[in-house]
Amino acid sequence: MATMTHDRVAAGRLRAGLGFAMLSASSFAMSGPLASGLMDAGWSSAAAVAVRVLLAGVVLTPIAVVQLRGRWQVLRRTAPLITAYGMLAVAGCQLAFFNAVAHMEVGVALLVEYTAPVAVVVWLWLRHGQRPGRLTVLGAVFGLVGLALVLDLASGARADAVGILWALGAMVGAAAYFVLSARDGDGLPGTVLAAGGLLLGGVALVLAGVVGIVPWVVSTGSVAFDGAFGGFTVAWWLPVVALGVVTAALAYVAGIAATRRLGSRLASFVALTEVVAALVFAWLLLGEAPGAIQLVGGALIMTGVVAVRLGERPVARSER
Repeated sequence: MATMTHDRVAAGRLRAGLGFAMLSASSFAMSGPLASGLMDAGWSSAAAVAVRVLLAGVVLTPIAVVQLRGRWQVLRRTAPLITAYGMLAVAGCQLAFFNAVAHMEVGVALLVEYTAPVAVVVWLWLRHGQRPGRLTVLGAVFGLVGLALVLDLASGARADAVGILWALGAMVGAAAYFVLSARDGDGLPGTVLAAGGLLLGGVALVLAGVVGIVPWVVSTGSVAFDGAFGGFTVAWWLPVVALGVVTAALAYVAGIAATRRLGSRLASFVALTEVVAALVFAWLLLGEAPGAIQLVGGALIMTGVVAVRLGERPVARSER
C-alpha cells in the first residue's frame, strides 16, 4: 500500500512538473515574437529585455511578500542563492547572449546557448555523481540535432571565437537557471526566488545599458504584427505588459515549479520545446511559417525529451 501511494504521488508530481515545464516553455517562447515587434518599432533588444525582466519582478514582489510574511530570516539565509540566480540565470545569461549575437548569427548563438541541458548533465555527473545512462545520452543527441534543424543552420552561418565565447557564457547562465531553480531545501518559495532574481537581474541590465555595455533605445510608437491571419497594430505598452507578465513573471515561476518537481536534468531537456513553441508563435504573430525541416527538428526534440524521461526511470526506482 505504501509503495502504491508513493507511485501515485510520484506520478502526480511528474504530471504537474511536465505541465509547469510546458507552460514555462510556451511562455518563454512568446517573448521572441513580441520583442521582435518592439524592435521593429524602434526598441533595442537590451531595452526590451530589461523592461520585461524588471516589470516581472515588480509584478511578483507583492506575491513574494505575502508568501514570506513572518519568515524574513528565510530571505536573509537564501540571499546568496537569490543573488546568484539574478546575476547568472537572468542578467548574465541575457548580457552574454546580446554580446554573442553582435559577433554571430542568432541561430548559432541559440544553438550554443541551448546546449545547457548537456552542461546540466555533466554538472550533475561531476558534482553529484549522477552518471547519465545511455538513454539520457541518446536523448541529448536527438535534442541537439533537432535544435540545429529547427534553427535552420544548414544554409551556412557565420561565427567567430569571440561570439562563441559569449554564447558559451549564455549557456552557463541557462544551465545555472536549471541548477539553481531545483534548490528547494532552504524553504525558499519559488515566487520569492523568481521575484528577487528578476529584480536584481533587471537592475543589472538597466545599469549595463546606462554605461553602454548594451545599446539602450525605447520608443512609444505603435507596434505592428504581421500575423498568420492578418496584420494588426497595438499600442507599445500592450506587448511590454505581455512580455513582463506572461513571458517573464509566469515563465520564471512556472519554470522553477517544474524544475523542483522534475529535477534540473529532465526539466532542462523539456525546456528545449521552447524553440518548437517559438515557431508556432512566430507563425501566429509574425506570419513566419515553419519549413518541413524545422518540423522534423521539432519531432526530434520531442523524441529526445522522451528518451531522457525514460532514462530517468531507473533513478526513480532506486530512490524508492
